[in-house]
Amino acid sequence: MTAIDPKTMTELEAAAFRRLVQHLRDHAEVQNIDMMNLAGFCRNCLSNWLKDAADARGLAISRDASRELVYGMSYDAWKALHQGEATPEQKAAFGANKPQH
Repeated sequence: MTAIDPKTMTELEAAAFRRLVQHLRDHAEVQNIDMMNLAGFCRNCLSNWLKDAADARGLAISRDASRELVYGMSYDAWKALHQGEATPEQKAAFGANKPQH
């Protein structure tokens, strides 16, 4: 593998993050509970990790603001537009596989 300097690596990681966020915005039909059950993380996790990174650097960002950065709108607006009620099967799978992060 070609050696990549830290600044370039950070830029590549940031580009990948932006692409992931856009992909999630473009696929709002994919429910967070399904993401959690299949991948062990969801949009909320991603927004929490973003907030954690900001907190670690002493940057004040609210949970709502970090969610808006990921969802592209307020979380409440996204839920109203895109989130359906979880099925009993989805809830059971979530309960059995809930990640501890």
